[in-house]
Amino acid sequence: MTIAGRVDRKSETWSSRFGFVMAAVGSSVGLGNIWRFTYTTGENGGGAFVIAYLACLALIAFPLLAAEYAVGRRSGHSAVESVQALARASGKSELWGGVAWLGMLSAFFILTFYCVVSAWFLAYIPQAVSGAFLNDGGSIDASRVRFEAVTSRENLPMLLVYLGLFIGAAAVVVGLGVKRGIERASIILMPVFILVLLILLGFSVAEGAFGNTVAFLTQVRSEDFSFSMLLDALGQSFFATGVGAAVMITYGAYLKTDADLPRSSAIVAVSDTAVALVAAFVVFSLVFAVGSEPNAGVSLLFVNLPIGLAQMPFGTVVGGAFFLLALFAALASSISLMEVAVSWLDERTGVTRWGAALGVGFAVFVIGAGYVYSRDYIQFVDFVAASLLMPIGGFLMAIFAGWVIEKKMMQAEFGMPFFRVWSVLVRWVIPIAIGVILVLGVREKLDAAGMSTTCFPGAYDDGFTEPPGSCPARAG
Repeated sequence: MTIAGRVDRKSETWSSRFGFVMAAVGSSVGLGNIWRFTYTTGENGGGAFVIAYLACLALIAFPLLAAEYAVGRRSGHSAVESVQALARASGKSELWGGVAWLGMLSAFFILTFYCVVSAWFLAYIPQAVSGAFLNDGGSIDASRVRFEAVTSRENLPMLLVYLGLFIGAAAVVVGLGVKRGIERASIILMPVFILVLLILLGFSVAEGAFGNTVAFLTQVRSEDFSFSMLLDALGQSFFATGVGAAVMITYGAYLKTDADLPRSSAIVAVSDTAVALVAAFVVFSLVFAVGSEPNAGVSLLFVNLPIGLAQMPFGTVVGGAFFLLALFAALASSISLMEVAVSWLDERTGVTRWGAALGVGFAVFVIGAGYVYSRDYIQFVDFVAASLLMPIGGFLMAIFAGWVIEKKMMQAEFGMPFFRVWSVLVRWVIPIAIGVILVLGVREKLDAAGMSTTCFPGAYDDGFTEPPGSCPARAG
Protein backbone atom coordinates (compact mmCIF):
# COMPACT_ATOMS: atom_id res chain seq x y z
CA MET A 1 0.00 0.00 0.00
CA THR A 2 1.32 3.45 -0.88
CA ILE A 3 1.73 5.85 2.04
CA ALA A 4 3.02 9.36 1.34
CA GLY A 5 4.96 8.14 -1.66
CA ARG A 6 6.40 5.17 0.20
CA VAL A 7 5.29 1.59 0.51
CA ASP A 8 5.09 -0.92 3.31
CA ARG A 9 7.59 -3.77 3.38
CA LYS A 10 6.46 -6.99 1.72
CA SER A 11 4.32 -8.91 4.19
CA GLU A 12 4.70 -12.25 2.38
CA THR A 13 7.95 -14.23 2.57
CA TRP A 14 9.18 -17.64 1.46
CA SER A 15 7.85 -20.21 3.93
CA SER A 16 11.14 -22.13 4.00
CA ARG A 17 14.72 -21.93 2.84
CA PHE A 18 14.11 -24.96 0.63
CA GLY A 19 11.16 -23.21 -1.01
CA PHE A 20 13.27 -20.14 -1.75
CA VAL A 21 16.13 -22.22 -3.15
CA MET A 22 13.76 -24.15 -5.42
CA ALA A 23 12.16 -20.91 -6.65
CA ALA A 24 15.53 -19.22 -7.19
CA VAL A 25 17.04 -22.27 -8.89
CA GLY A 26 13.91 -22.63 -11.02
CA SER A 27 14.29 -19.03 -12.11
CA SER A 28 17.93 -19.44 -13.07
CA VAL A 29 17.91 -22.89 -14.72
CA GLY A 30 15.16 -22.25 -17.23
CA LEU A 31 15.42 -21.95 -21.00
CA GLY A 32 18.62 -20.01 -20.44
CA ASN A 33 20.34 -23.33 -19.76
CA ILE A 34 18.28 -25.85 -21.72
CA TRP A 35 17.93 -23.83 -24.92
CA ARG A 36 20.19 -20.77 -24.90
CA PHE A 37 23.33 -22.17 -23.29
CA THR A 38 23.45 -25.14 -25.64
CA TYR A 39 23.03 -23.20 -28.88
CA THR A 40 25.37 -20.39 -27.75
CA THR A 41 28.03 -22.93 -26.78
CA GLY A 42 27.63 -24.61 -30.15
CA GLU A 43 27.97 -21.32 -32.01
CA ASN A 44 31.11 -20.32 -30.11
CA GLY A 45 33.18 -23.47 -30.51
CA GLY A 46 32.60 -25.34 -27.26
CA GLY A 47 35.42 -25.39 -24.70
CA ALA A 48 36.59 -21.78 -24.99
CA PHE A 49 33.06 -20.50 -24.48
CA VAL A 50 32.50 -22.80 -21.48
CA ILE A 51 35.63 -21.45 -19.79
CA ALA A 52 34.63 -17.85 -20.53
CA TYR A 53 31.11 -18.50 -19.26
CA LEU A 54 32.34 -20.05 -16.01
CA ALA A 55 34.72 -17.13 -15.46
CA CYS A 56 31.96 -14.58 -16.06
CA LEU A 57 29.63 -16.50 -13.77
CA ALA A 58 32.13 -16.73 -10.89
CA LEU A 59 33.71 -13.28 -11.08
CA ILE A 60 30.83 -11.13 -12.36
CA ALA A 61 27.38 -12.74 -12.20
CA PHE A 62 27.78 -14.37 -8.76
CA PRO A 63 28.81 -11.18 -6.89
CA LEU A 64 26.02 -9.25 -8.63
CA LEU A 65 23.54 -12.01 -7.78
CA ALA A 66 24.43 -11.60 -4.11
CA ALA A 67 24.14 -7.81 -4.46
CA GLU A 68 20.65 -8.07 -5.95
CA TYR A 69 19.49 -10.41 -3.18
CA ALA A 70 20.89 -7.98 -0.60
CA VAL A 71 19.18 -4.95 -2.18
CA GLY A 72 15.85 -6.77 -2.29
CA ARG A 73 16.00 -8.13 1.25
CA ARG A 74 17.34 -4.91 2.76
CA SER A 75 14.38 -2.94 1.43
CA GLY A 76 11.68 -5.61 1.18
CA HIS A 77 9.94 -3.95 -1.76
CA SER A 78 9.52 -4.48 -5.48
CA ALA A 79 12.71 -4.01 -7.53
CA VAL A 80 12.18 -0.34 -8.39
CA GLU A 81 11.11 0.67 -4.90
CA SER A 82 13.95 -1.35 -3.34
CA VAL A 83 16.60 0.54 -5.31
CA GLN A 84 14.92 3.89 -4.66
CA ALA A 85 14.53 3.14 -0.94
CA LEU A 86 18.20 2.28 -0.49
CA ALA A 87 19.23 5.33 -2.51
CA ARG A 88 17.11 7.52 -0.20
CA ALA A 89 18.54 5.84 2.90
CA SER A 90 22.06 6.52 1.57
CA GLY A 91 21.26 10.18 0.86
CA LYS A 92 21.38 9.71 -2.92
CA SER A 93 18.95 10.50 -5.74
CA GLU A 94 15.92 8.27 -6.37
CA LEU A 95 16.86 8.45 -10.05
CA TRP A 96 18.95 5.37 -9.29
CA GLY A 97 15.63 3.57 -9.55
CA GLY A 98 16.36 3.62 -13.27
CA VAL A 99 18.65 0.62 -12.65
CA ALA A 100 15.62 -1.45 -11.70
CA TRP A 101 13.47 0.05 -14.47
CA LEU A 102 16.08 -1.12 -16.98
CA GLY A 103 15.99 -4.56 -15.38
CA MET A 104 12.20 -4.68 -15.59
CA LEU A 105 12.42 -3.79 -19.28
CA SER A 106 14.92 -6.61 -19.84
CA ALA A 107 12.71 -9.08 -17.98
CA PHE A 108 9.68 -8.10 -20.05
CA PHE A 109 11.57 -8.40 -23.35
CA ILE A 110 12.90 -11.82 -22.39
CA LEU A 111 9.45 -12.98 -21.30
CA THR A 112 7.91 -12.04 -24.65
CA PHE A 113 10.13 -14.38 -26.65
CA TYR A 114 10.51 -16.96 -23.89
CA CYS A 115 6.81 -17.68 -24.19
CA VAL A 116 7.01 -18.11 -27.95
CA VAL A 117 9.87 -20.62 -27.71
CA SER A 118 7.86 -22.38 -24.99
CA ALA A 119 4.91 -22.60 -27.39
CA TRP A 120 7.26 -24.35 -29.83
CA PHE A 121 8.19 -26.85 -27.13
CA LEU A 122 4.50 -27.49 -26.52
CA ALA A 123 4.03 -28.07 -30.24
CA TYR A 124 7.00 -30.46 -30.37
CA ILE A 125 5.87 -32.72 -27.51
CA PRO A 126 3.15 -34.47 -29.62
CA GLN A 127 5.59 -34.53 -32.55
CA ALA A 128 8.11 -36.40 -30.41
CA VAL A 129 5.84 -38.93 -28.70
CA SER A 130 4.02 -39.78 -31.96
CA GLY A 131 7.27 -40.81 -33.66
CA ALA A 132 6.92 -38.07 -36.30
CA PHE A 133 10.67 -37.42 -36.23
CA LEU A 134 11.20 -40.85 -37.82
CA ASN A 135 9.52 -39.57 -40.97
CA ASP A 136 12.42 -37.19 -41.59
CA GLY A 137 14.70 -40.12 -42.37
CA GLY A 138 17.69 -38.59 -40.63
CA SER A 139 17.77 -35.68 -43.06
CA ILE A 140 18.70 -32.24 -41.71
CA ASP A 141 16.77 -30.64 -44.58
CA ALA A 142 13.63 -32.64 -43.79
CA SER A 143 13.94 -31.74 -40.10
CA ARG A 144 14.29 -28.06 -40.98
CA VAL A 145 11.20 -28.27 -43.17
CA ARG A 146 9.32 -29.76 -40.21
CA PHE A 147 10.44 -26.90 -37.98
CA GLU A 148 9.39 -24.38 -40.59
CA ALA A 149 5.99 -26.04 -40.87
CA VAL A 150 5.41 -26.23 -37.11
CA THR A 151 6.34 -22.58 -36.57
CA SER A 152 4.89 -21.18 -39.80
CA ARG A 153 2.03 -18.72 -40.18
CA GLU A 154 -0.12 -21.57 -41.50
CA ASN A 155 0.08 -23.11 -38.03
CA LEU A 156 -0.63 -19.76 -36.37
CA PRO A 157 -3.97 -20.69 -34.69
CA MET A 158 -2.50 -23.70 -32.90
CA LEU A 159 0.63 -21.79 -31.86
CA LEU A 160 -1.54 -19.02 -30.42
CA VAL A 161 -3.43 -21.64 -28.41
CA TYR A 162 -0.14 -23.02 -27.06
CA LEU A 163 1.08 -19.49 -26.37
CA GLY A 164 -2.11 -18.66 -24.47
CA LEU A 165 -1.96 -21.88 -22.45
CA PHE A 166 1.64 -21.28 -21.41
CA ILE A 167 1.17 -17.63 -20.48
CA GLY A 168 -2.07 -18.50 -18.70
CA ALA A 169 -0.30 -21.11 -16.58
CA ALA A 170 2.42 -18.63 -15.60
CA ALA A 171 -0.17 -15.94 -14.79
CA VAL A 172 -2.17 -18.31 -12.57
CA VAL A 173 0.93 -19.28 -10.56
CA VAL A 174 2.01 -15.65 -10.13
CA GLY A 175 -1.55 -14.60 -9.31
CA LEU A 176 -1.73 -17.11 -6.46
CA GLY A 177 1.13 -15.32 -4.71
CA VAL A 178 4.53 -16.22 -3.30
CA LYS A 179 3.72 -19.15 -1.02
CA ARG A 180 0.64 -20.66 -2.68
CA GLY A 181 1.79 -20.00 -6.21
CA ILE A 182 5.49 -19.45 -6.96
CA GLU A 183 6.97 -21.45 -4.09
CA ARG A 184 4.54 -24.37 -4.36
CA ALA A 185 4.97 -24.62 -8.14
CA SER A 186 8.77 -24.52 -7.80
CA ILE A 187 8.80 -27.24 -5.13
CA ILE A 188 6.88 -29.49 -7.53
CA LEU A 189 8.51 -28.53 -10.83
CA MET A 190 12.20 -28.46 -9.90
CA PRO A 191 12.59 -31.95 -8.33
CA VAL A 192 10.77 -33.43 -11.35
CA PHE A 193 12.95 -31.34 -13.65
CA ILE A 194 16.16 -32.57 -12.00
CA LEU A 195 15.02 -36.22 -12.04
CA VAL A 196 14.14 -36.15 -15.75
CA LEU A 197 17.39 -34.36 -16.58
CA LEU A 198 19.45 -37.01 -14.79
CA ILE A 199 17.55 -39.78 -16.60
CA LEU A 200 18.29 -38.10 -19.92
CA LEU A 201 21.95 -37.75 -18.95
CA GLY A 202 22.14 -41.48 -18.28
CA PHE A 203 20.56 -42.18 -21.66
CA SER A 204 22.98 -39.85 -23.46
CA VAL A 205 25.96 -41.54 -21.80
CA ALA A 206 24.69 -45.00 -22.83
CA GLU A 207 23.44 -44.25 -26.33
CA GLY A 208 24.90 -40.92 -27.46
CA ALA A 209 28.31 -39.73 -28.58
CA PHE A 210 29.38 -38.85 -25.05
CA GLY A 211 33.12 -38.98 -25.80
CA ASN A 212 32.75 -36.51 -28.67
CA THR A 213 30.75 -34.23 -26.41
CA VAL A 214 33.42 -34.28 -23.70
CA ALA A 215 36.03 -33.39 -26.30
CA PHE A 216 33.90 -30.58 -27.72
CA LEU A 217 33.15 -29.03 -24.32
CA THR A 218 36.75 -29.27 -23.07
CA GLN A 219 38.77 -28.54 -26.20
CA VAL A 220 40.06 -24.96 -26.08
CA ARG A 221 41.26 -23.31 -29.27
CA SER A 222 42.87 -19.89 -29.16
CA GLU A 223 41.07 -18.81 -32.32
CA ASP A 224 37.72 -19.17 -30.55
CA PHE A 225 38.53 -16.40 -28.09
CA SER A 226 37.25 -12.96 -29.05
CA PHE A 227 35.46 -10.07 -27.42
CA SER A 228 32.36 -11.09 -29.34
CA MET A 229 32.53 -14.51 -27.70
CA LEU A 230 33.19 -12.94 -24.31
CA LEU A 231 30.11 -10.77 -24.76
CA ASP A 232 28.06 -13.90 -25.47
CA ALA A 233 29.51 -15.55 -22.35
CA LEU A 234 28.80 -12.48 -20.22
CA GLY A 235 25.26 -12.20 -21.54
CA GLN A 236 24.68 -15.91 -20.96
CA SER A 237 25.89 -15.67 -17.35
CA PHE A 238 23.41 -12.83 -16.76
CA PHE A 239 20.62 -14.51 -18.71
CA ALA A 240 21.00 -17.76 -16.80
CA THR A 241 21.14 -16.26 -13.29
CA GLY A 242 18.62 -13.47 -13.85
CA VAL A 243 21.18 -10.80 -12.96
CA GLY A 244 20.44 -7.46 -14.63
CA ALA A 245 16.74 -8.27 -15.06
CA ALA A 246 15.57 -7.24 -11.56
CA VAL A 247 14.43 -10.84 -10.93
CA MET A 248 16.67 -11.52 -7.96
CA ILE A 249 15.97 -8.14 -6.37
CA THR A 250 12.30 -9.11 -6.51
CA TYR A 251 12.90 -12.58 -5.06
CA GLY A 252 15.26 -11.14 -2.45
CA ALA A 253 12.43 -8.98 -1.09
CA TYR A 254 10.64 -12.15 0.05
CA LEU A 255 13.70 -13.48 1.92
CA LYS A 256 13.67 -13.77 5.70
CA THR A 257 16.35 -11.92 7.63
CA ASP A 258 18.07 -15.10 8.78
CA ALA A 259 18.85 -16.32 5.27
CA ASP A 260 22.57 -16.60 4.48
CA LEU A 261 22.89 -14.52 1.29
CA PRO A 262 26.38 -15.64 0.19
CA ARG A 263 25.43 -19.28 0.69
CA SER A 264 22.08 -18.88 -1.08
CA SER A 265 23.76 -17.10 -3.98
CA ALA A 266 26.38 -19.83 -4.24
CA ILE A 267 23.73 -22.56 -4.29
CA VAL A 268 21.91 -20.84 -7.15
CA ALA A 269 25.11 -20.20 -9.13
CA VAL A 270 26.39 -23.77 -8.70
CA SER A 271 22.98 -25.25 -9.56
CA ASP A 272 22.80 -23.07 -12.64
CA THR A 273 26.24 -24.22 -13.78
CA ALA A 274 25.48 -27.90 -13.14
CA VAL A 275 22.21 -27.83 -15.07
CA ALA A 276 23.77 -25.93 -17.97
CA LEU A 277 26.60 -28.45 -18.34
CA VAL A 278 24.33 -31.48 -17.95
CA ALA A 279 21.93 -30.07 -20.56
CA ALA A 280 24.86 -29.48 -22.90
CA PHE A 281 26.05 -33.09 -22.46
CA VAL A 282 22.55 -34.40 -23.17
CA VAL A 283 21.95 -32.28 -26.27
CA PHE A 284 25.38 -32.55 -27.89
CA SER A 285 25.65 -36.29 -27.22
CA LEU A 286 22.50 -36.83 -29.26
CA VAL A 287 23.51 -34.31 -31.93
CA PHE A 288 27.02 -35.75 -32.42
CA ALA A 289 25.66 -39.33 -32.44
CA VAL A 290 24.16 -38.75 -35.89
CA GLY A 291 27.04 -36.67 -37.23
CA SER A 292 25.17 -33.38 -37.00
CA GLU A 293 26.86 -30.01 -36.47
CA PRO A 294 26.67 -28.16 -33.12
CA ASN A 295 26.61 -24.63 -34.58
CA ALA A 296 22.99 -24.64 -35.79
CA GLY A 297 22.06 -21.56 -33.78
CA VAL A 298 18.75 -21.16 -31.98
CA SER A 299 17.19 -23.96 -34.01
CA LEU A 300 19.59 -26.55 -32.54
CA LEU A 301 16.94 -28.18 -30.34
CA PHE A 302 14.26 -28.10 -33.04
CA VAL A 303 16.20 -29.14 -36.16
CA ASN A 304 19.36 -31.02 -35.19
CA LEU A 305 18.30 -32.68 -31.94
CA PRO A 306 15.18 -34.42 -33.38
CA ILE A 307 17.39 -36.24 -35.90
CA GLY A 308 19.39 -37.74 -33.05
CA LEU A 309 16.24 -38.60 -31.10
CA ALA A 310 14.71 -40.37 -34.09
CA GLN A 311 17.70 -42.72 -34.42
CA MET A 312 18.09 -43.53 -30.73
CA PRO A 313 16.45 -46.49 -28.93
CA PHE A 314 13.27 -45.31 -27.19
CA GLY A 315 13.64 -42.03 -29.06
CA THR A 316 9.94 -41.23 -28.81
CA VAL A 317 9.94 -41.53 -25.03
CA VAL A 318 13.21 -39.65 -24.63
CA GLY A 319 12.09 -36.94 -27.05
CA GLY A 320 8.81 -36.41 -25.25
CA ALA A 321 10.63 -36.29 -21.91
CA PHE A 322 13.18 -33.79 -23.20
CA PHE A 323 10.66 -31.31 -24.57
CA LEU A 324 8.55 -31.69 -21.44
CA LEU A 325 11.70 -30.99 -19.41
CA ALA A 326 12.33 -27.84 -21.42
CA LEU A 327 8.73 -26.79 -20.87
CA PHE A 328 9.09 -27.15 -17.08
CA ALA A 329 12.27 -25.08 -17.18
CA ALA A 330 10.60 -22.40 -19.28
CA LEU A 331 7.61 -22.19 -16.94
CA ALA A 332 9.78 -21.78 -13.83
CA SER A 333 11.74 -18.96 -15.46
CA SER A 334 8.69 -17.25 -16.93
CA ILE A 335 7.07 -17.16 -13.49
CA SER A 336 10.04 -15.24 -12.09
CA LEU A 337 10.17 -12.86 -15.07
CA MET A 338 6.46 -12.10 -14.76
CA GLU A 339 6.75 -11.58 -11.00
CA VAL A 340 9.08 -8.59 -11.54
CA ALA A 341 6.35 -6.48 -13.14
CA VAL A 342 3.48 -7.95 -11.11
CA SER A 343 5.25 -7.20 -7.83
CA TRP A 344 5.66 -3.54 -8.78
CA LEU A 345 2.09 -3.16 -10.08
CA ASP A 346 0.67 -4.81 -6.98
CA GLU A 347 2.75 -2.56 -4.74
CA ARG A 348 2.52 0.82 -6.43
CA THR A 349 -0.74 1.03 -8.37
CA GLY A 350 -3.34 -0.56 -6.13
CA VAL A 351 -4.07 -3.22 -8.74
CA THR A 352 -4.66 -6.63 -7.19
CA ARG A 353 -2.07 -9.35 -7.73
CA TRP A 354 -4.54 -11.26 -9.90
CA GLY A 355 -5.28 -8.17 -11.96
CA ALA A 356 -1.60 -7.40 -12.39
CA ALA A 357 -0.79 -10.99 -13.42
CA LEU A 358 -3.59 -11.06 -15.99
CA GLY A 359 -2.65 -7.63 -17.32
CA VAL A 360 1.03 -8.49 -17.75
CA GLY A 361 0.07 -11.85 -19.25
CA PHE A 362 -2.20 -10.17 -21.81
CA ALA A 363 0.54 -7.71 -22.83
CA VAL A 364 3.03 -10.56 -23.23
CA PHE A 365 0.51 -12.54 -25.28
CA VAL A 366 -0.08 -9.64 -27.69
CA ILE A 367 3.63 -9.11 -28.31
CA GLY A 368 4.31 -12.84 -28.41
CA ALA A 369 1.60 -13.25 -31.03
CA GLY A 370 3.55 -10.81 -33.18
CA TYR A 371 6.67 -12.96 -32.83
CA VAL A 372 4.64 -16.04 -33.75
CA TYR A 373 3.45 -14.28 -36.89
CA SER A 374 6.95 -13.12 -37.81
CA ARG A 375 9.65 -14.93 -35.84
CA ASP A 376 12.58 -13.22 -37.56
CA TYR A 377 13.09 -10.77 -34.71
CA ILE A 378 13.28 -13.23 -31.82
CA GLN A 379 17.04 -13.66 -32.03
CA PHE A 380 17.49 -9.90 -32.39
CA VAL A 381 15.42 -9.24 -29.26
CA ASP A 382 17.41 -11.99 -27.52
CA PHE A 383 20.63 -10.17 -28.46
CA VAL A 384 19.33 -6.78 -27.28
CA ALA A 385 18.12 -8.16 -23.94
CA ALA A 386 20.97 -10.55 -23.07
CA SER A 387 23.95 -8.84 -24.70
CA LEU A 388 23.04 -5.18 -24.21
CA LEU A 389 20.36 -4.41 -21.62
CA MET A 390 21.34 -7.01 -19.01
CA PRO A 391 25.09 -6.24 -19.08
CA ILE A 392 24.33 -2.52 -18.88
CA GLY A 393 21.99 -3.27 -15.98
CA GLY A 394 24.71 -5.33 -14.31
CA PHE A 395 27.22 -2.51 -14.76
CA LEU A 396 24.83 0.00 -13.16
CA MET A 397 24.01 -2.42 -10.31
CA ALA A 398 27.74 -2.79 -9.59
CA ILE A 399 28.09 1.00 -9.38
CA PHE A 400 24.97 1.30 -7.24
CA ALA A 401 25.81 -1.54 -4.83
CA GLY A 402 29.52 -0.76 -4.64
CA TRP A 403 29.59 3.04 -4.61
CA VAL A 404 26.12 4.46 -3.90
CA ILE A 405 24.72 2.32 -1.06
CA GLU A 406 26.35 2.96 2.31
CA LYS A 407 28.93 0.27 3.08
CA LYS A 408 27.43 -0.57 6.46
CA MET A 409 24.19 -1.72 4.80
CA MET A 410 25.92 -4.28 2.60
CA GLN A 411 28.24 -5.34 5.42
CA ALA A 412 25.19 -6.10 7.54
CA GLU A 413 23.69 -8.23 4.75
CA PHE A 414 26.83 -10.25 3.96
CA GLY A 415 29.08 -10.33 6.99
CA MET A 416 32.63 -8.98 6.92
CA PRO A 417 34.67 -11.90 5.43
CA PHE A 418 32.52 -12.18 2.30
CA PHE A 419 32.04 -8.40 2.09
CA ARG A 420 35.78 -7.71 1.75
CA VAL A 421 36.14 -9.84 -1.39
CA TRP A 422 32.73 -8.86 -2.74
CA SER A 423 33.49 -5.16 -2.35
CA VAL A 424 36.70 -5.32 -4.39
CA LEU A 425 34.99 -7.23 -7.19
CA VAL A 426 31.87 -5.05 -7.34
CA ARG A 427 33.63 -1.71 -6.98
CA TRP A 428 36.58 -2.27 -9.30
CA VAL A 429 36.76 -5.55 -11.22
CA ILE A 430 33.17 -5.92 -12.43
CA PRO A 431 32.53 -2.39 -13.81
CA ILE A 432 35.81 -2.41 -15.73
CA ALA A 433 35.31 -5.95 -17.05
CA ILE A 434 31.73 -5.33 -18.17
CA GLY A 435 32.65 -2.01 -19.77
CA VAL A 436 35.53 -3.45 -21.81
CA ILE A 437 33.66 -6.60 -22.88
CA LEU A 438 30.49 -4.67 -23.76
CA VAL A 439 32.16 -1.97 -25.85
CA LEU A 440 34.62 -4.20 -27.72
CA GLY A 441 32.20 -7.13 -28.01
CA VAL A 442 29.43 -5.03 -29.57
CA ARG A 443 31.98 -3.45 -31.89
CA GLU A 444 33.11 -6.87 -33.13
CA LYS A 445 29.52 -7.99 -33.67
CA LEU A 446 28.69 -4.86 -35.63
CA ASP A 447 31.84 -5.27 -37.72
CA ALA A 448 30.87 -8.87 -38.46
CA ALA A 449 27.42 -7.66 -39.48
CA GLY A 450 28.86 -5.10 -41.87
CA MET A 451 27.54 -2.18 -39.77
CA SER A 452 24.27 -2.56 -41.69
CA THR A 453 20.87 -1.61 -40.28
CA THR A 454 19.36 -4.62 -42.03
CA CYS A 455 22.03 -7.05 -40.90
CA PHE A 456 21.74 -7.09 -37.13
CA PRO A 457 23.83 -9.22 -34.76
CA GLY A 458 22.51 -12.75 -34.70
CA ALA A 459 20.92 -12.67 -38.17
CA TYR A 460 23.17 -15.27 -39.71
CA ASP A 461 22.57 -18.37 -41.77
CA ASP A 462 21.85 -20.57 -38.76
CA GLY A 463 18.85 -22.53 -39.99
CA PHE A 464 16.53 -20.20 -38.11
CA THR A 465 16.43 -16.83 -39.85
CA GLU A 466 16.88 -16.10 -43.52
CA PRO A 467 19.90 -13.76 -43.75
CA PRO A 468 19.49 -10.54 -45.74
CA GLY A 469 21.49 -10.46 -48.90
CA SER A 470 24.28 -8.34 -47.41
CA CYS A 471 24.73 -10.49 -44.28
CA PRO A 472 27.76 -12.78 -44.16
CA ALA A 473 27.17 -16.42 -43.29
CA ARG A 474 28.48 -17.40 -39.90
CA ALA A 475 31.73 -19.24 -40.15
CA GLY A 476 31.50 -22.84 -39.11
